[in-house]
Amino acid sequence: MKRRDFLRTGGTAFAAAAGVTIIPSTVLGKAFGSVAPSDKVNLACFGIGHRGGAIIKALHNTGLANVVALCDVDMGAEHTLEVIRKFPKAARFQDFRELFDKMGNQFDAVSVGTPDFSHFPITMLAMSQGKHVYVEKPMARTFGEVELMMKGAEKYKVVTQMGNQGHSEANYFQFKAWKEAGVIKDVTAITAHMNGKRRWHGWDTGMTRWPAGEPVPETMDWDAWLTTAQHHDYHKDFVHGQWRCWYDFGMGALGDWGAHIMDTAHEFLNLGLPYEIDPLKIEGHNPFFFPQASTLAFKFPARDNMPPVTITWYDGVNNVPEVPEGYGVSELDPTIPPASNGKLQPSKLNPGKIIYSKELTFKGSSHGSTLSIIPDEKGKEMVAKLPEVPVSPSNHFANFLLACKGEESCRSSFDVAGPLSQVFSLGVLAQRLNTKLIFDREKKQITNNPLANALLAGARPRAGWEEFYQL
Repeated sequence: MKRRDFLRTGGTAFAAAAGVTIIPSTVLGKAFGSVAPSDKVNLACFGIGHRGGAIIKALHNTGLANVVALCDVDMGAEHTLEVIRKFPKAARFQDFRELFDKMGNQFDAVSVGTPDFSHFPITMLAMSQGKHVYVEKPMARTFGEVELMMKGAEKYKVVTQMGNQGHSEANYFQFKAWKEAGVIKDVTAITAHMNGKRRWHGWDTGMTRWPAGEPVPETMDWDAWLTTAQHHDYHKDFVHGQWRCWYDFGMGALGDWGAHIMDTAHEFLNLGLPYEIDPLKIEGHNPFFFPQASTLAFKFPARDNMPPVTITWYDGVNNVPEVPEGYGVSELDPTIPPASNGKLQPSKLNPGKIIYSKELTFKGSSHGSTLSIIPDEKGKEMVAKLPEVPVSPSNHFANFLLACKGEESCRSSFDVAGPLSQVFSLGVLAQRLNTKLIFDREKKQITNNPLANALLAGARPRAGWEEFYQL
């Protein structure tokens, strides 16, 4: 069945069928995304170079998946050839829509490792066809797109996982255990910091127009790369990870690292959405790409019996936050994966967080790195009171595939990862407009700035790409 025919004639029937959870998987069959426990999950992979390629290899290495299709807008580039050679029997496509049209009944799940702005259309189409989704962080570029993705996951009853892999490692289980045991309680402030050099650092912040177009590489489908984004002429600084520099395509340092630093505090402190986002410092502001440095204060209200919390985010090489007395040494954790453009360079303060509660102060690194109580003397006093922390039953990739088979639940499903991603979208709006935002958490609207409120949804999709917002 062609994709548009499915959307026109089959969408309502499928949604109804998906809601009847007592139907056994043997009735629905693989065309509807179900996987028998004895089977491997058949995967279609979108974005196969750079980080996308690493995701594919990690999913394959679990032994739980078959890679049956590969899709990338540049299937002849050096950065995609390694994965193509690794899976020579997988079908190949350059446009994700064609893959769904021609192979929609031959896979159970998808991995999405494309640039931030193109997560949305691939994910929405996959969910509408009953496919389980692993999508790299952040979930999408705009607040509104994340909202639609959360609603889509609920509507189509599919398994979803955002790729902040630390959510299946030691820090996740430690934070959860310490919170439940009352070790982490009455948190009032969190400092989150990523002070490593970013791709756009040193660029001309006086830029007044987009860079002039360049010839499109012969092997690239530029229209397929743009997906829903407004048209821009090809330029080398839009691809190979450079997309992260630009407001139109990426989410900057906050979207890149925030999910690895703030994630456990956001979930287990039940923070939800902030009521105020205040750009305390924006250095090198311009309308095209991210600041050279920024300090953002996210203010969250009291929740249940927990006090209000302010998370203060710092990025920029020299925009290093103060640390409390007894902090100790900031060491580069060797378990943190390198940045997509190479080795993570040590900085004055390496990526991580400082968590302040009424009684204790904690410091932690990024990804799955565990927290410690500071100063050391206080930590040693607390040893006997610390609960046993369980070991993760599966890494993040196996967790997703086991969830596709009905054997586990995803730890970073869209209902968990969505509000976190929306926090980043609000922060990026404050960076982009360089202004304080007041946010109504119930109505999900910005109340003090009409332009910012309109930008929650983002720009209108490019002509011909509207359908993905209607799934």
